[in-house]
Amino acid sequence: MTGELQEHYPRKVLWGIVLAFIALNAVLMAFEIFYLPLVPAALLFIALAIVSIDRYLLAIVFFVPLSIPLSLLSEGLSIDMYLPTEPLLAGLLLLYFIKYLKGDHIDIRVLRHPVTLAIYFHLAWMVVTSLTSTDPLVSFKMLASRLWFVVGFYILATQLFRREKNMQTYVWLFLIAFTGVVVYTIINHIPYGLDSQVHAHSVARPFYKDHTSYGATLGFLLPVLIALFLFIRRSDINMRFLMGLLILFFAFATVVSYTRATWLSILASAGVWAIIKLRVRFEILLLSLAVLIGLFFSMRTQLMMQLEQNRTESSGELTEHLQSMSNISTDQSNLERINRWSCAYRMWKDKPFFGFGPGTYQFEYGRYQRSYEKTRISTDFGTRGNAHSEYLGPLAESGVFGVLSILLIIGTTIYTGIRVFYTSLNRRIRIWSLAILIGLVSYYFHGVLNNFLDTDKISVLFWGYTAMLVAMDVYHRDKAEAE
Repeated sequence: MTGELQEHYPRKVLWGIVLAFIALNAVLMAFEIFYLPLVPAALLFIALAIVSIDRYLLAIVFFVPLSIPLSLLSEGLSIDMYLPTEPLLAGLLLLYFIKYLKGDHIDIRVLRHPVTLAIYFHLAWMVVTSLTSTDPLVSFKMLASRLWFVVGFYILATQLFRREKNMQTYVWLFLIAFTGVVVYTIINHIPYGLDSQVHAHSVARPFYKDHTSYGATLGFLLPVLIALFLFIRRSDINMRFLMGLLILFFAFATVVSYTRATWLSILASAGVWAIIKLRVRFEILLLSLAVLIGLFFSMRTQLMMQLEQNRTESSGELTEHLQSMSNISTDQSNLERINRWSCAYRMWKDKPFFGFGPGTYQFEYGRYQRSYEKTRISTDFGTRGNAHSEYLGPLAESGVFGVLSILLIIGTTIYTGIRVFYTSLNRRIRIWSLAILIGLVSYYFHGVLNNFLDTDKISVLFWGYTAMLVAMDVYHRDKAEAE
């Protein structure tokens, strides 16, 4: 190879290119332009994408926890994205379309799977509501980012997961990088005291915007860590010990993240795990749900009085922080969340069918606020704007079919996960499918209180886990243990 390079490009030419690059980089750095060294890295990724699209995707997965927002590097831009992952995903989307035109198609069983059909509906409705949007440019940007998340982390990932081993590789690559972020976050937190709930909000920056998305990621990973522990042979005591330490470390990180939504979602997903393991009949679940709803409406006045009497603020004290979850009188975080939900509901009432358009909530909700619902952290200018819900956000932005499309994806995914767990002939697949499903369920509950599907940090796990369940259903469910 070296001989071929020297034959086509004499050594003087190669040295000339290297020296020119160094000189140009020095000049640009003198003018505080530091981006030229990124060019070789970009060329390396392009070469990797051409050689192996699977390895390219796995490289992106590794860099997701380490990605940082463009706004951190260059202020005042009209757009923001996470670097280097989102440009790489955009390139992956383009590469997918090129391969499709060349006849390299995805397995038809995946394309016709109920989960995929639900995703088609979700994307199609986003196209429709982008056309009717109050700000089409914003909406089509949102659509583009959703497309590259879905194509990369779901469509192409299902083909990566044809090999069972690749599912664990996907998780391990993310896990290794994210463990570094967890260590970095805790080290940043220690000088303020690990009981400082206030500083927990920002110690994960620049990798995670705040403690809520960081906590949601921890909720995704804990069930999978337990599955990885179960995969280790009983005789391998050292590996089981190390994995046990990693699980305890992540559990500790979850506690000191002070993310109440994550704590609640983990408890709720543990309940779902018990229901699935005990094989509780669907009719009993429906009856129980009906009874709970009936009790809520019959006691709603008393419940509201109790909630309004709760004055416990969120704090570093674990007990107080837990009690503050139900404080709707003085806790600013809870009150602001109610303010955002109320705005989303009023926006939906104004545009119930098409909504205001994907990504437009932060630019529209200000005028739907009521003075009596505002808090000291409220803003009219979209500087802190989203609906704080994966369900009410789409309701306001894409109307009733927007939220129905999300619920359809969730419903078909849960059905697929349960089917794989109940019918698979392979113990490893049963363990893995249940862990992946519980990780997803954790976020389904978390999504009631926050929304992060517009970020690479959560999309890599949300769509990746969904792809794993579909791949297990299509490729691995009927494989016997020996295989």
